[in-house]
Amino acid sequence: MNEKKKEPAFYIVKRGALSWQKALAIRVGAIALALILCGLLTTLLTGLNPLEVYKTIYLGAFGTTRKSWITTQNIAILLLISLALTPAFRMRFWNIGGEGQVLVGGLASAACMITLAEKVPNAVVILLMIVTSIAAGAAWGFIPAFFKAKWNTNETLATLMMNYIATQLVAYFTIVWQVPKGSGKNGIINQNSNIGWLPEIFGSKYLLTITIAVIITAAMYIYLNYSKQGYEISVVGESERTARYVGIKVERVIIRTMLISGGVCGIVGLLLVGGINHTITTTISGGQGFTAVMVSWMAKFDPIVMIFTSFLIIFLNRGAGEISTTFGLNQSFSDILTGIILFFIIGCEFFISYQIHLRKKSGKEVQ
Repeated sequence: MNEKKKEPAFYIVKRGALSWQKALAIRVGAIALALILCGLLTTLLTGLNPLEVYKTIYLGAFGTTRKSWITTQNIAILLLISLALTPAFRMRFWNIGGEGQVLVGGLASAACMITLAEKVPNAVVILLMIVTSIAAGAAWGFIPAFFKAKWNTNETLATLMMNYIATQLVAYFTIVWQVPKGSGKNGIINQNSNIGWLPEIFGSKYLLTITIAVIITAAMYIYLNYSKQGYEISVVGESERTARYVGIKVERVIIRTMLISGGVCGIVGLLLVGGINHTITTTISGGQGFTAVMVSWMAKFDPIVMIFTSFLIIFLNRGAGEISTTFGLNQSFSDILTGIILFFIIGCEFFISYQIHLRKKSGKEVQ
């Protein structure tokens, strides 16, 4: 006996190439819908004027000159970590270890600042900080890459576990170097002598980080899109079998790419310890090693687009904190608004890649 089955009311098909204007319109529409929904929730749950809330978000990020510099510096740090992870992601090597690679880079810088103070000239200390930070981050990326290349181990699990090892290493040396004894923290390293403190540019302590971010963004864009090694990364990411067929040594590409990813993360650790915080803690990167994964994915591994996705994340994060302070709201409410906006932004990618078609009523049923 045949059962009559109704056709579904709609079906989903993959879109062809969508013009950047239409893609931009979809994203802008998603943000507008998110803001409308957040405004309704704000009014219903708190009775506040949503326009005042949005104004506060802006002021939290750019309300003063100092806030503007800090926001831009935070964007630069998040962008750098995202750029570091991107070559591996393009290769379909899921490097979730950015947090640990940043930590060991910072740990190497702190070690130079603490152990070499008053022993060698400041310029030598800074030079050694640069070299050791990059080397430490690269080494932290090399370990999971080596096991992946040789024995095809799970890189997601390996890089994730390396984060915990790095955190415990920092925790251990924090106790070893603690000042004063028994405090459980380092405090500001070389506060009186400023040995190992990275130089300021034009008298600004923010410009160095921002300048390095600009340089590495441009370099990464060129490397990934116009170099032979960038081409090899893309081919390996598409198909390892194809890469081997055309003569690319996949194992070498995996290891080389992770050395680059880890090395750039090491530079971030150097900037955080030597240029921004002048100390080392287990939370010095503020979880941005994980946030950078989302930033890279949202930008579809495009270094230029990452500038805007990094801006969005930092802008919302700093603005959300200002909402809690200004209106005395629970931090959770700010996080809810941020989550809604990000959900709409990420969700709109579905409508960029796929199209929903409503099925016309034919009056017939499928047997």
